[in-house]
Order: sequence, then structure tokens, then C-alpha cells
Amino acid sequence: MTSRFVYADNNATTPLHPEVQKALIEALPVYGNPSSMHGFGREARSRTEAARETVASFIGALPEEIIFVGSGSEANNTVLSIMGCPATDCTCDRGQRTHIVTTTIEHPCVLETSGCLSGRGTPVTLVPVDEYGVVDAERLADSITDQTGVVSVMMANNEIGTIQDIKALAKIAHDKGAFFHTDAVQAVGKLPINVRDLGVDFLTLSAHKIYGPKGVGALYVKRGVPFCPLIRGGHQERGRRAGTENTLGAIGLGKAIEMRSLEMADEESRFRVMKERLKQGLVDTVPDIWFNGHPTASLSNTLNVSFAGAEGESILLYLDLEGIAVSTGSACASGSLDPSHVLLATGVPIERAHGSIRISLGRENTLEDVDYIMSKLPGIIARIRDMSTVYRRK
Repeated sequence: MTSRFVYADNNATTPLHPEVQKALIEALPVYGNPSSMHGFGREARSRTEAARETVASFIGALPEEIIFVGSGSEANNTVLSIMGCPATDCTCDRGQRTHIVTTTIEHPCVLETSGCLSGRGTPVTLVPVDEYGVVDAERLADSITDQTGVVSVMMANNEIGTIQDIKALAKIAHDKGAFFHTDAVQAVGKLPINVRDLGVDFLTLSAHKIYGPKGVGALYVKRGVPFCPLIRGGHQERGRRAGTENTLGAIGLGKAIEMRSLEMADEESRFRVMKERLKQGLVDTVPDIWFNGHPTASLSNTLNVSFAGAEGESILLYLDLEGIAVSTGSACASGSLDPSHVLLATGVPIERAHGSIRISLGRENTLEDVDYIMSKLPGIIARIRDMSTVYRRK
């Protein structure tokens, strides 16, 4: 049994920040319903609204433009369901433009929702990406028609880390009369974000990707943009998301955002050093490998690498035996044996896609963790290749 543990799957989820944990414990006695007018309710409301202001300030929004939701997936579903709704009698004042434009490398919650809407009659266009996972601006522009209601492009990919030029893409959408949404779940807390500067109409974020609690996220909706609730039945969140507010979750998200504002800049440079050490170590010790994603325009904490002659699932399990946690792709697709749709969309061959792992670093990782990974990974790859009937060393 290993005596050392390294968690390097932070794009799947992050551990609670100690300050977030303290804030949650302190807030546990706050049990009032934020919609109640008595003192217990007012205290809960005050805590919730303070968290809303923190989230809004962090991304350059107004507090009333922030809707607390149950997850990033809910937020993404909400935007697409509003803009792509085929109903002709909808009261959300979004007009009759229901065409959705998105990309081939989006999170499953975007792709599956788009597919569901397509099955109900909503036109959907998937824009391809290049070998690095970058969306071609001209291809995107050509896909937008006079019937396009929303363009949805993730800011940073959860599997390969590629960062898109959201400001430029949003301008293209607006120039053609469409609204723009970005799934920024992997970007918020890692990159500086200002919704005004980006020019987006909708933005999604999630607490558990930034050392906050699971089960809470936020959706930014620009003031004046048409909106129709996905969850109905109450006046909460200014009538935009029914259900008693998750006060504890909002407090946790607010505290996580607060800590991001204090720690994000220093972590960026630290991650860059660790990522480069990992890359160079692999180049020096393991033959026949490929790095996936953009070489420079990518998240500093994310490294996706393919190994010839080795299955990603086998690599993951061998690393797990050594106390090292990594991923073979999106956590939301972890039950699937299919190769990553993101890697396939960038043109990676199926065999290479099957042999890929994602190492995603977090605030608790150190250079010693990187060295420990490098002390184990080359030997694991060699062992797997030795058992392979198809791999031959050059």
C-alpha cells in the first residue's frame, strides 16, 4: 500500500478550500428560508445576497445579473433550453430565432441538450475545431444565420485545456444578431474574467471546480437579455429559478470566489512551472507520446497526453495503485468506454485517444507531487507496453 497520495484530477472536482470549509461550518446554524420576512429569513437572505455580490464583482457583473443554480450543467441546460425552445407561444420575448450554434468539443451537458432540442425540431449546428481544439472564427461566422438565437462556446476546455478567444467570438455572434453564451466552468478562478469586456450575454460557473461545495453554481444573465426559467414554481432568484435558495451553497460559492481573488494570480505562475516540469519529464523519459491541446493558449493546470501502446484506463488504474489520481477525460463521461469526443474532434486517431490521460493540478499540488508522478509514470507506461501485443519499441 502506497504511503503517498497525489490528487491530480482537479478539473473533475476540487477539494474544499480550508477557508470555505470554515465558512460553511460557521454558517450551518443559518437555517431560515431566505424568502421568509422574519429575522431568521432576513439573516439567510443577507448571507445569500452578500455571496451574490461577491460572485458578481469577481466577473464584472451586477448582483441582479447572477442566478444561483444547482450546477454548471443546470445553467448550461437553462440557456440552451431558453434560446432553442421550439415553442411558438413562449412568453420570454426571445423572438423566433431558435437556431443553436455550438462546437464539437463542448461539455456533454451542452452537446446532449443540443441533441435533445434537435430531436424536437430545433436546428443545431456543431462547428468543428482545429488540431489544437481552437474554434475557427470564420467557420463560426459562416454557421450563424438570421435564425440563430444563441452561440455557445466554452471558454476553456475541461479535457485539453485549450482557451478560446471568447471576446472575438462573442462579437461575431452579436454582429449577426445572435446572443452569446460561454461555459466558463473551467475558466473561472483560473483566468481573469470580466463579462463586460468579453461581451457575453450568458456565462456559467460552478463552485466545486474552484474549491467550493458541490451542488451549487451560478449563471450570469446580462440585464435586458430575454430569459425564461427552466425550473418554475416560485419567485426565488427574481422569478428566474424556482426552489428554496441553497443558502449554504451560496455562502460556500461566495467564499470560494473570495479566495480565488486572493490566490489565483500566484497559482497561475506556480502551475506553469509544474506543468512544464511534467512535460519535460515525459519528453525525457517516455518515447512515443503526444501532448493534446494548444501548446500555449491553454490552462496552466491542465496537461493531456497520449501514450502509444497503452490504454488510458490501464494507466489510470496503475497510477491509482501508487496513490496518484488522474483522469482519462471528462468526469461526466467516466462510465463510458468510448474515446474522448474532444480528442476525436481535434483529429486524434482513435487508438491514440484511447491511450490518453489528463493531469489537472490544483492549489494543493507541489513540485514534489510532480516529481512523484514522474517517478512512477514512466515505469507504468513501460510495464503496460511490455504486455502489449501491438506496441513495438522503435
